[in-house]
Amino acid sequence: MAQKKKYIDVMDTTFRDGFQSVFGGRVLMKDFLPALDAAKEVGITHFEFGGGARFQSLFFYLRENAFDMMDAFREKVGPEANLQILARGINTVMLDTGSRELIDLFAKMFAKHGTTTVRNFDALNDVDNLEYSAQCIKKYGMKHEAVITIMDLPPGCSGAHTPEFYEKKLREILDRGIEFDSLAFKDASGTSSPEKVYQTIKMARKLLGDDVHIRLHTHETAGVSVACYLAALEAGVDGIDLAAAPVSGGTSQPDIITMLHAVKGKPYDLGGLDMEKVLDYEETLKECLADYFIPPEATQVSPLIPFSPMPGGALTANTQMMRDNKILHKYPEVIKAMREVVEKGGFGTSVTPVSQFYWQQAFNNVMFGPWKKIAPGYGRMVLGYFGKTPVAPDPEVVKLASEQLGLKPTTENPLDIADRDETKSIAYWKKKLEDENIETTEENIFIAAACGDKGIAFLKGESPLMVRKISEMEEEKVGKTSGIYTVIVDGEKFVVEIAEGNVEVKPEAEAKKEVEIVEEQASKGEAAGGMVEIKSAVPGNVWKILVNPGDKVKAGDKIMILESMKMEIDIPAPQDGVIAHIAVKVNDTVEEGQVLATME
Repeated sequence: MAQKKKYIDVMDTTFRDGFQSVFGGRVLMKDFLPALDAAKEVGITHFEFGGGARFQSLFFYLRENAFDMMDAFREKVGPEANLQILARGINTVMLDTGSRELIDLFAKMFAKHGTTTVRNFDALNDVDNLEYSAQCIKKYGMKHEAVITIMDLPPGCSGAHTPEFYEKKLREILDRGIEFDSLAFKDASGTSSPEKVYQTIKMARKLLGDDVHIRLHTHETAGVSVACYLAALEAGVDGIDLAAAPVSGGTSQPDIITMLHAVKGKPYDLGGLDMEKVLDYEETLKECLADYFIPPEATQVSPLIPFSPMPGGALTANTQMMRDNKILHKYPEVIKAMREVVEKGGFGTSVTPVSQFYWQQAFNNVMFGPWKKIAPGYGRMVLGYFGKTPVAPDPEVVKLASEQLGLKPTTENPLDIADRDETKSIAYWKKKLEDENIETTEENIFIAAACGDKGIAFLKGESPLMVRKISEMEEEKVGKTSGIYTVIVDGEKFVVEIAEGNVEVKPEAEAKKEVEIVEEQASKGEAAGGMVEIKSAVPGNVWKILVNPGDKVKAGDKIMILESMKMEIDIPAPQDGVIAHIAVKVNDTVEEGQVLATME
């Protein structure tokens, strides 16, 4: 007699976490919709379709409205499908804490635009940060999937992220009376060991009984995801998350076919899925994404990840930013530096936004020197402005953060702090829209509040289109040939400089003399004519220019702000003087050491 198999619900993460983990979320709706039809043909009815970084990235890079995408997705799959989004507790789909009225507006908008279930987590596992968002989710009729975020600590660390720690958090959720329809353990870095996963699921099943739906979410980044899913199945889990090739494995979730193969002969039915039909779906998806550049690191696992737990969903977004800014060679240093940052930061789980705080601080430690520049998010986290960290952060780091950011440590509820912040009110963003002559719909208000100036730019039709397609990259490479060459014409040498199609030709002797003059001035720390050069310490993009030529400035005054690795980097005047020349424009990409301005 055939063994009865336990039905395991499979959520297809392809169109949210898969896209985020491989492409940084930058996939156009028109390109992936045919694959959604193929997924529906397979019989998949549970999709992760939005939220997380697949909210902001559409406005930032794709010129697409995330709410329109969600509506189109719902229309494709029909009313019965379970469409799930990812939300960050009091941060919702923002990187900063929202006020209570913005959290309520988030829930209202996502319910309006097709969401069935909200997977709701807090990176610090501060249960206080789950309570209000859970109430809003249930208020608007959606299912609430409460989350405990998990990972393994770097070797030698202790004090959190054990089955006992997770039991304590689950009991807090129960004691607080937070209503939930399912419980998920979310490992964004894929670093949890299979045995810990087994013990954790066993604990939760014992505590909750057989009727509560329990899920595990992990990534392949550290190479143990399939082993962890098998351990979770053995421990009694009810659901797991999988993705379809080419956005499976590596930094993403295990592949659907891989997992179907892994459970052969075992008493589990993965969503009633047929391997041959899934293969057809994956072939369609590969055709849809054939022109998208897949970074090599997105397809790999790394033995470094257990030491420095970088989430798959953030890893490629960060490496792509480094690649764009021509500093990818710094990646091994930054990932190595993350270990100390995690150890001293209080053991918040490496998942957005905390993972981005870890990365930004590690980046600063590499680029500016260890702990010379505290990243704003990391600093505010160790100071308590996002809630309670699992263990107390390093006191010296807390002291540095307080001094550099000009903030005192706090134990106040982050929601109360946010409610006092005028820029986190609906009235503030409604007025912003009115000033720009933009319609003040609730959707537009939330887009502006969640995305700030970039959201306003989108609503004005001024946002950039930044999709990494192979065909366009090849065209750009051909169209922007650059370089300095020496050529010989009738025995005379000339220096030819080509920069994005512009050609300048000079006799070699003249060019050599100019180089000697520049080198001499540089050795004295001066630009031409005795000017002082103001250079960028990091690669990035010009976000704001705060001065004009002729403006008088004092030493330390901000002359412009760069955006680098999702951080705002202030560029100060090095001394008193007068701004002579601004060498860049807003939205320009700048390299480390590039001259941004000169001053007398």
